[in-house]
Amino acid sequence: MVKFSKRKKAMNALVAGKNDSGLDDAIAVLKKAPAVKFDQTVEISMHLDLEQSTNPIRGTVSLPNGTGKKVRVAVFCKGDHETAAKKAGADHVGSDDLILKIQEGWLDFDVAVATPDMMRDMAKLGKVLGPRGLMPNPKLGTVTTELAKIIKELKAGKIEFKMDKQSEVKGPVGKLSFNSQSLAENIRMFIETVMNSNPKLQRIQNIKSISISSTMGPGIMLDKNQFVK
Repeated sequence: MVKFSKRKKAMNALVAGKNDSGLDDAIAVLKKAPAVKFDQTVEISMHLDLEQSTNPIRGTVSLPNGTGKKVRVAVFCKGDHETAAKKAGADHVGSDDLILKIQEGWLDFDVAVATPDMMRDMAKLGKVLGPRGLMPNPKLGTVTTELAKIIKELKAGKIEFKMDKQSEVKGPVGKLSFNSQSLAENIRMFIETVMNSNPKLQRIQNIKSISISSTMGPGIMLDKNQFVK
């Protein structure tokens, strides 16, 4: 017989019968879960009824209330762009020196941004940054000369989303310490942006399920029909 901890029993009791919940109710359940010693991340998962090979889903979303996480931005640029990047708040700025540092094993950043003239040199980092999702990409706005703009957006809560091989799109949508309204606004923005990223997702039947969870808390299935416009 499997023995459950008091914490697990408490969480099971919270989610019992909570299928197809309203968003506000689901957030309230997450907040009622037994507390832990750190501020948990709230994550959303959207399971889509689409094939990754024929319907790649990828894009960015600017969460109105941020993620609650300090985002470390590395910018690859030269000349006057270095000054602009530093002034805008980039955590690491450089060109050949930064590339060499990464080749030697350093990866102490969350997002990489590059000016177009740096991309030929950045190619040598493809095998390192590519698998980690850290390679600058013009489609995501991270290859640009408008460094101040993208750095500000990234620091404020702009994140990338991408459908994985299991046809799921996942992402952090805030911290459990956020007030309920802020979490709801972030979650709705994430869902709306993903749905708008592909015409097929305008049909709710192409979304199998939507759920939210916290790092150490329960996962709660949401009523997907509440997000139909």
